Amino acid sequence: MAEVAGWTGSRRLLKRLRDVMATEATAQDRLDRIVRLIAADMVAEVCSAYLLRAGEMLELFATEGLNPDAVHKTRLRVGEGLVGDIAAHARPLALADAWSHPNFAYRPETGEDIYQSLMGVPIQRGGRVLGVLAVQNRTSRAYTDEEVETLETIAMVLAELVATGELVDPAEAQGTQVEIAQRRLEGVRLNGGLAIGNAVLHRPRITIRQMIAEDPKAELERLRGAVTVMHTALDHMLAADDLASTGEHREVLETYRMFAEDRGWLNRIREAIRTGLTAEAAVQKVQNDMRARLREVTDPYLKERLHDLEDLTNRLLAHLSGAIAEPPVMLPDDMVLVARSMGPAELLDYDRKQLRALVLEEGSSTSHVAIVARALDIPVVGRIAGVLDRVDPNDAIVVDGDNAQVFLRPGEDVLQSARENLRVRAEQSARYEALKALPAITRDGEAVSLLLNCGLMIDVSSLDATNAAGVGLYRTEIAFMMRATYPDVATQTQLYSRILDLAGDRPVTFRTLDVGGDKVLPYFNAGIDENPAMGWRAIRIALDRPAVLSHQLRAMIAAAAGRRLVVMFPMIAEVAEFDQARAILDAELQRAARSGAGAPQAVRVGAMLEVPALMWQTKALLERVDFLSMTLCGEMASRPIEALALLGIGLRSLSMPPAAIGAVKMMTRSLDVKRLARFLDRLIDSPQHSLREMLRAYARDHGVAL
Repeated sequence: MAEVAGWTGSRRLLKRLRDVMATEATAQDRLDRIVRLIAADMVAEVCSAYLLRAGEMLELFATEGLNPDAVHKTRLRVGEGLVGDIAAHARPLALADAWSHPNFAYRPETGEDIYQSLMGVPIQRGGRVLGVLAVQNRTSRAYTDEEVETLETIAMVLAELVATGELVDPAEAQGTQVEIAQRRLEGVRLNGGLAIGNAVLHRPRITIRQMIAEDPKAELERLRGAVTVMHTALDHMLAADDLASTGEHREVLETYRMFAEDRGWLNRIREAIRTGLTAEAAVQKVQNDMRARLREVTDPYLKERLHDLEDLTNRLLAHLSGAIAEPPVMLPDDMVLVARSMGPAELLDYDRKQLRALVLEEGSSTSHVAIVARALDIPVVGRIAGVLDRVDPNDAIVVDGDNAQVFLRPGEDVLQSARENLRVRAEQSARYEALKALPAITRDGEAVSLLLNCGLMIDVSSLDATNAAGVGLYRTEIAFMMRATYPDVATQTQLYSRILDLAGDRPVTFRTLDVGGDKVLPYFNAGIDENPAMGWRAIRIALDRPAVLSHQLRAMIAAAAGRRLVVMFPMIAEVAEFDQARAILDAELQRAARSGAGAPQAVRVGAMLEVPALMWQTKALLERVDFLSMTLCGEMASRPIEALALLGIGLRSLSMPPAAIGAVKMMTRSLDVKRLARFLDRLIDSPQHSLREMLRAYARDHGVAL
């Protein structure tokens, strides 16, 4: 019964508010009456309304209970104090003890020091925060969910009064950048990094004004000319200096360039022109047909082909219509591209000097645009559904690629934090660069080998940039996943040769094909597996289809002729599996010797210790392998605190992404590892859930750089 009575009170208050809103008094008079009504009805000593002004300032516009002289004088920045926090995050706060909240900010001119509890809600309309409505009480009051909901409903009504523009000039309000919940969007990390910029919406659309051709021969000639110009423009684009280095991004762009000459695609367009369509209509028809056939496809490779085709279609239509020659629209100096999807060449249409980050509704780590973005060192967050509908052109955006987060129209608190983070990153990069030529040796003289995890050619190119000791793990499956067909021995040999060439004298550990589970090859029918993550995958697939493993090992042997070859077999569950895989390797080595082909100078063979069952056969396995690698979940060796623990328990070789080398080297060179080992020995039997904070305290006390 109490809940029903409460809702009756809410409806009564709303009726009174509507009566006030209907009067012919000034907006300020109506606002003053409204806060008095709210305070009385909600049994609060204070009710205050703060409205957003230019410069993201919240101004006290009306109050019942606070010092009336503070009206139009007291101001808070968005993000400052409790009121500023409510506006910045567009979320309600209900605090029985407001003084103890870390964001509490006291304004002496208001006289609010005698009020202990606070409940506040954002005033918002059309996706924008317009202000904050708050009530306060002298005593510690636990506000109910129903009271919070009632105040939110009142704030909606109050938003209509604010939206009339009588209180705050609409032109001034349009200059604010605060929006609901600051729109913190979660996605998937496609490339790390942090960027601040302004939104540029990538929505390529060409309007076709004429569908029926008057002269098919003339349309065919127009098509021929547009294709020639498009090819020339692509060649010019791909010749840019910042894209000249070898790597997967070159393969992607060269494949894209070849796709632009695909005879099947161009012939279908010509056939459509011969039916009576204009060149533009024919290009669009072929694209629509292709889109219809591939609409339901889930295969990631085929979806990527569709993205490339969308890009080429838009590009060819632009050349046909002449839109490509129009002067470019003025773009912000700090540009964050927001798109549903993109082809790799579309990204290159934008000035790389202005481009700061990329946000996609779709995308994957192996998507072609993500590979090119990595080559350009641009943060990328993907798989943010509907992001194009939430962003307006030139909106402020913070892109946190490391944590796969995007902040739309961030408040000053978020912007300030991001700027500080960028400053710290720049200082860290400078410190890491100063360490680049120095060895990874602990303070007490223990040498540590810092290696790279790689899956793309561009990762291997980071060996020189990071001065890493080598490649501790090369994931060969990435190259398989990026192709439409199975790569033959010659193709694989060329790839592995290029990797070894880039590595020079530094070792490279090739992990044989680890597919299955979530890593699907577009040309490989794996069937249905009840437990793909631990079932038919990796070495089990290779042993069931030995030709696949034979071809891969044959290519590695040929690529390593006269050089070292290090091979690691993944997901070994028992010694018998390792023996079978080793037998295939030995057979391929003998085959190379019989054929007279060059042989590797030395061969080391190991296994990945990742299946728990293998622990029961470790002794027998150690008699057969040259090395064992452990799987560290989440690439834990890339984080200094986890790397600290690994060194403390005796590991001296760590493999990680290129971006982590600097931080881990700095930690290593500041560490006395023998002293750390003695500290960890005392913690081995600790009943604590986590030792992380103890390690942080140890690092702080002993000057270890984390």
